[in-house]
Amino acid sequence: MEGDDGPMQRPPVDLGPAPPPRLRRPDREQMLMRPCSLDELIGDDHDARLVWQLVETWDLSRFLDTIRARGETPGRSATDPKLLVALWLYAATQGVAGGRELARLCESSDPYRWLCGMVPVNYHMLNDFRVAHGQALQDLLTQMLAVLIRGGLVTVSRIAQDGTRVRAGAGANSFKRRETIERALQQAQAHLEIIQRQADRAEDATERRRAAETRAAQRKVDRMRQALDELAKVEQAKAQQKAKPSRSNPARASTTDPESRYMRMPDGGSRPAYNVQLAVDTESRAIVGVDVTNAGSDAGLAEPMRGQIAERTGGVVQEHLVDGGYVKLEDLDRAAASEPPVTMTMPVPRPRKKDADPHRPKATDSEAVAQWRRRMGTSEAKSGYKDRAATVETVNGELKSERGLTPFRVRGLPKVRCVALWCALAYNVMHFGWQMIGLAA
Repeated sequence: MEGDDGPMQRPPVDLGPAPPPRLRRPDREQMLMRPCSLDELIGDDHDARLVWQLVETWDLSRFLDTIRARGETPGRSATDPKLLVALWLYAATQGVAGGRELARLCESSDPYRWLCGMVPVNYHMLNDFRVAHGQALQDLLTQMLAVLIRGGLVTVSRIAQDGTRVRAGAGANSFKRRETIERALQQAQAHLEIIQRQADRAEDATERRRAAETRAAQRKVDRMRQALDELAKVEQAKAQQKAKPSRSNPARASTTDPESRYMRMPDGGSRPAYNVQLAVDTESRAIVGVDVTNAGSDAGLAEPMRGQIAERTGGVVQEHLVDGGYVKLEDLDRAAASEPPVTMTMPVPRPRKKDADPHRPKATDSEAVAQWRRRMGTSEAKSGYKDRAATVETVNGELKSERGLTPFRVRGLPKVRCVALWCALAYNVMHFGWQMIGLAA
């Protein structure tokens, strides 16, 4: 309709409030029927299957020797070491470095649930197993290298070695002087005596609680004694220092992790740490040697690594690449006198005089040292030395960023060495796992 003023406007119709929108909301209380087996949780080419197949080819008798549940003897059945080895190996390949985190993953993550196969685990069991089998872990690395060497994938004739500092579990404030540690030892001994007297008179306390309190007090006494022993080693090392500014500083040792030492870290700062030593085959980049020390310097650590590799593989190192921190003239003489001789490829330190030629032999040099100076001045030696950084330093980086070589959560050289071995084993598994399975078949 049109009026005099144009089309007529109809009044708006009041429809009331708008109805609520229709939405699909999650209902997590619904019951599910998920017909699948554990074996269907992961793919056929999953890394967890690789780890399990590889573990099944290894001799784990050293892990079985410590199990007391045998035959018809009373007691709960032990968890299969094959499962625990596979769990820690796979965890290290994924950068998992703690027992609590691994225990949570065994309940929530399909690959870990597949490895467990409905066998329950807890973080106490996982943490204890991780650091309780040092020699067995050494044997696993030996078995691994034996397969790779037999298959022609790895040799030890030319190796590169490097040390990397990894933060220790000791706190910076735990490093005390002798007087403080001796006073703490006296207090710990007095506390232990009180605990023992109270335990004898306590009728309401359970035997388990009394034993736990006594163990805790005894561990503190032992730790203080160990701190005094380590302090003596630090004092001896300081006495042998020459003109270092730190020589005048009083010796200190940690009361929580006595074997740790203050070390210069890659960022230039100094913190409690351990020195992790790795040796790799320059051709394949496989880890062929692992060690952990609390020495702040790498000097003198090349020869022990060659001895470890020779004992582990039966092979002979012909060329050894190290950085300038390993330079020790006595090592050069011993390497040249070994049978067969070992060629040490490492840079020559800069002379104090700016115009002096570092590759020119000195009058006091032995024949082996003089040959080393001349050889490192050649373009061939300089080019070959580049293989050190291109191999072992990349391995160090991968272990720290991908394989769980993070600040240590365990204390003491034996336990720290176990953690380093797990990381090294995981590295070799990720790079050579399928080849090892094929060679072992």
